[in-house]
Amino acid sequence: MRRNIFIAVFFLTCLSMLIMPKLAGAAQYESWNAIIDQMHIALDNALDAYNKNDADAAKDFVNDAYFGYYEKEGVERAVLSYISGKRASTVEYQFSVIKRQMTEGMSVSEVKASLDSLKKMLREDANSLDGKEESSVGVFLASLVIILREGFEAILVIAAIAAYLIRSGNASKTRVVYGGGIAALLASALAAYALQYVFEVSGANQEILEGAAMLLAVVVLFFVSNWMVSKAEAEAWKQYIEGKVQSAMETGSAFALCAAAFLAVFREGAETILFYQALLAETSTYVNMIWIGFGVGCVALVAIFLLVRYGSLVIPIKPFFMGTSILMYIMSVAFAGGGVKELQEADVISVTPVGFVQSVDILGIYPTVETIIPQVVLLALAIGSIIHYRAKGRRARAAA
Repeated sequence: MRRNIFIAVFFLTCLSMLIMPKLAGAAQYESWNAIIDQMHIALDNALDAYNKNDADAAKDFVNDAYFGYYEKEGVERAVLSYISGKRASTVEYQFSVIKRQMTEGMSVSEVKASLDSLKKMLREDANSLDGKEESSVGVFLASLVIILREGFEAILVIAAIAAYLIRSGNASKTRVVYGGGIAALLASALAAYALQYVFEVSGANQEILEGAAMLLAVVVLFFVSNWMVSKAEAEAWKQYIEGKVQSAMETGSAFALCAAAFLAVFREGAETILFYQALLAETSTYVNMIWIGFGVGCVALVAIFLLVRYGSLVIPIKPFFMGTSILMYIMSVAFAGGGVKELQEADVISVTPVGFVQSVDILGIYPTVETIIPQVVLLALAIGSIIHYRAKGRRARAAA
């Protein structure tokens, strides 16, 4: 147990070391409303350009407001930390809606109404952020929310995979998974540097990178979950173990598990580093509370890791494998929605609104046709896979 605690602590300590390679410089604007003032100018320019029948220039101004101010100046991160993830998703979605309207040639009055709605939301958020006097509790909670939100899924995937390997008699393979996670931390640091400096002139690159990583994670997690559910039936598990006493685990499966760990960490790692750098730049008095919040969050993540890792030992094989595979299915569905959303923000994928759907950020659910369709397909495939393997297990038991 000490060894696993050490691994979990070491894993999260690596993240803390990567988060603080440099502190962001002094803020360029004296208040959030000052940033929103600049965004309003860009959005007004967008309306002027659209009124002159120059949709491309209009969309460029909208992108300037989003990538040049909302993301670059930390408004999105502040809304996520101090208001809510749902609010940030709603605002981001409004940017996409406006660009879609411009692409489709909607009337100036319709585009103006959407721009006015966006400007109103931005001003409300700025007033809320500027009205929050910096407090030790507020800074602590912001730091805690960041590490828990960004680290929960990653640590859960790694803990579940590690528990799976140990339950399958392949404990020696866990070092490959842990190594994949640590490699992802290093890759995240490089990605954070690239996003902050190399790709500074094009914020869309960050969305494309995040979206591509999430969609790749969908493929790997779905493969892993499907493979796990195929072993959930007791007879299938018995045959698997008997057939792998000498060879332990197929190379392809081991690689997939390692890749799942890597992608689970990488998809959140770079963003986490950037979030904390922004938080450090914004906090003038209670820097120590950032570290305390980060530390408490890490302790909570270690507890989650240990709960999954050791709690699995008292769960029978079939419920454990079914539960783990369903968890992976859910994450792959959530990643699919989130990945498509990132690509929509980068204008790689179109946006078709669905009025009756509300955003549920934690599940990757967003009110667009493009995000919902792949999720429905994955959900159908997951249900079909579970039904198929359960029926196969019943036939095997009947034949025996």
